Amino acid sequence: MLAKSHEPLRFAPWLLLLGALTAIGPLSIDMYLPSFPSLEKELGIGVQLSLASFFIGMAMGQVLYGSLSDRFGRKPPLLVGLSLFVLASFACSQATTMNELVFGRFLQGFGGCAGMVISRAVVRDRCEPTQAAQAFSMLMLVMGLAPILAPLAGSWLLVAYGWQSIFWFKSIFASLCLVAVYFTLAETHHTRSQPLQLAKVLSDYGHLLINRTFMGYTLSSGLTFSGMFAYIAGSPHALIELHHISPTHYSWIFGSNAFGFIAASQLNAYLLRRGYAMLHILRIAIYFPALASSCLLVAELAGMSSLTLLLVGFFSYIASLGFISPNASAAAMANQGHQAGTASALMGVLTFSLASIIGAALGFWQSASALPILTLMAICGVGGLLWHRLVLPKTVVVSP
Repeated sequence: MLAKSHEPLRFAPWLLLLGALTAIGPLSIDMYLPSFPSLEKELGIGVQLSLASFFIGMAMGQVLYGSLSDRFGRKPPLLVGLSLFVLASFACSQATTMNELVFGRFLQGFGGCAGMVISRAVVRDRCEPTQAAQAFSMLMLVMGLAPILAPLAGSWLLVAYGWQSIFWFKSIFASLCLVAVYFTLAETHHTRSQPLQLAKVLSDYGHLLINRTFMGYTLSSGLTFSGMFAYIAGSPHALIELHHISPTHYSWIFGSNAFGFIAASQLNAYLLRRGYAMLHILRIAIYFPALASSCLLVAELAGMSSLTLLLVGFFSYIASLGFISPNASAAAMANQGHQAGTASALMGVLTFSLASIIGAALGFWQSASALPILTLMAICGVGGLLWHRLVLPKTVVVSP
């Protein structure tokens, strides 16, 4: 197991590799979106099921890889997951029916989530909390850039080589990550001597679920982050249909908000390097989603909503997540060195579950106004603030 590093994180090769591993998830979601019409034309209707099956695979896989990485070390489960993703991506490229694609996408999610779960665990293994927050800020670059670059790359591959090439690219990308992990990523976690037992796994997850500090930071961050999923799902209706923004202009607005998220995450890393306290930044930033979403909702209810107000509110909400997510992740993981894989997995599952609930609620709540998206964003923003203020302790004490 490596000793915790105190060297500057910028351009650290291992962190760049973790960034590539984290990119697998967003690439798998955003890159093939432009191919939906082509997929339904060739394979039949139901392409949305391929996206749903990917998310189901991710949710199931995270629980498994977290426990496996705590028992057998970080690299073996990561290598297995990447190998499965490579094979599943190739299988998707050879699909001849929609059912085959849906099953291949499930396997992609089940394998690809290993990179997301284990990357967080490796950061916890190698970094002290403040440095971990810097590392998570750098990994936020991936989450911000993916919605911008992945659809563009997917569109180019679709036009030039067909929809199959998108899955070939994913397979090749994951293969390169697999080779890099095998030869360059050092093991960061001692394996456990006791056998992996279901009762012990469930006990580990149970203890985390009643851990006030872990659940406090995980759910306060998860709630605010779920508001972004409401924005992603509901902003086309709010901006394009209600305010008659053209799809091209909507893309620019979406990209600008993603840029705000990226810029905030990098400013967060800069502030941490300058000595600002991680929890102090988080305590200030957690107010912004609540204030932005509350103002938007009040304006909508009062009949005073406008395009300008929506744009400012959306930008403020999304950008603030660049400060919240990395710091909350580092704080939640701070005392979980002995079970960082399990903790990382539970963080992913809880965040994904909250986002799924918000997405489902938005799907069921149909309205000709922007009230559904603004209400759900306010619930997430205010809920995250209240959970943070009422549940959490003021400091994080790091266990040895």
